[in-house]
Amino acid sequence: MARRILMPLFLLSLAGNVLAALLDLSWWSLPALLAGWYAADLASGLVHMYMDYRPTPAGKGLDQLYFYAGSRESDHYKALWRERMAKVGPLDRLVYDFKNHHPRPDALGRRDLWRLIGSTVILAALPISVLLNVLAFTGLVPGWVAAGGIALIVGGAFAQYFHGSLHRAHNPWIVRAMRRCGLLMTPAAHQLHHDTLQRDFSTNCGWSNPLVNRLFVAGRRRGWFDDAGLEPAA
Repeated sequence: MARRILMPLFLLSLAGNVLAALLDLSWWSLPALLAGWYAADLASGLVHMYMDYRPTPAGKGLDQLYFYAGSRESDHYKALWRERMAKVGPLDRLVYDFKNHHPRPDALGRRDLWRLIGSTVILAALPISVLLNVLAFTGLVPGWVAAGGIALIVGGAFAQYFHGSLHRAHNPWIVRAMRRCGLLMTPAAHQLHHDTLQRDFSTNCGWSNPLVNRLFVAGRRRGWFDDAGLEPAA
């Protein structure tokens, strides 16, 4: 139900913002678009870094899911997954998904669009897009601000979809075109993250990875990113 209502509403709101930006074009629109895209990439990296190293709650049995030895398509695993996920909140479920992604990266590429972006649309992208509608059509912000906001909203809302596309062999033409233009990163560039789990956390275009890498090194020196947080605790 939420998917059938909220996704069209989000796209309609986004289209309204595109219209507002087009009705008030300026030379500032292009740098604003690039700045918004960079900000979305930076947000994807900071969130990814936090989720990777945030510990999951102990005593909830998430480690049994993570290290499950049998088939993950079995009825036993699916029942166990539902039971364990019922014991934790939405944030911890999301944290678990980030950790589970590392040993099983291709699973992310098999998920459908709504599962990848639904929570982001509901919690952030849709409310921010509607707010921008109000600000743009009442003249409180110029068209170039709307343009930057559009890039930020799209990059933020579809961050996990773009992440999933890095673990999928076949992608829509728009993803391939954006990669050729440097607006989305390549699977080879993202593999640098999986090789160490200590660098290149940004998953949109990767423009912000030099900054995110410095932040990670600084935080690790302060003990903020302990390797124990990479896997669910027993």
